Amino acid sequence: MELKILTEIQNPLFKRKEIIGTINEEVTPSKIDVEKLISEKFSTTPEKIAIKIIKGSFGSKDFKVQANIYENSEDKETTELKSKKQRDAEKKASLEAVKEKVDEAPKESVDAPKEEIKSEEKTIAEKPSSENSDNNGSNQSARKNEQETKEENKNEGKE
Repeated sequence: MELKILTEIQNPLFKRKEIIGTINEEVTPSKIDVEKLISEKFSTTPEKIAIKIIKGSFGSKDFKVQANIYENSEDKETTELKSKKQRDAEKKASLEAVKEKVDEAPKESVDAPKEEIKSEEKTIAEKPSSENSDNNGSNQSARKNEQETKEENKNEGKE
């Protein structure tokens, strides 16, 4: 497997080299194989290389390759878009880290708020019984007033 460079453009804005080349191979090369080939040719590490396209045409053994070689891996991380698999893997890793922190937290600090909540529930449970009787009474009186006004309106209509 040999890489023939067709174009090599230096892009100072993104701090990278943009490379287009061809590879003559029986089978479509994997991204890992292409990264190794480019890293040997340009004497850099595979972490700094982003493979954009490996494209072949039907019946041909030539494959077109587009890649970007960054000056450092941080530039690659900030510039290149991440695939959905990579984003999902990062989410899982962050969720697992949060779960580990929660599991490691002392249980005493978790128990204390429960006791406070229970004491608040008791005070709330005591209050509604007295408040409900007041509210029910005021609601009942309001209903009676409404019924009386309805009856008065009916009586006025009859006369």
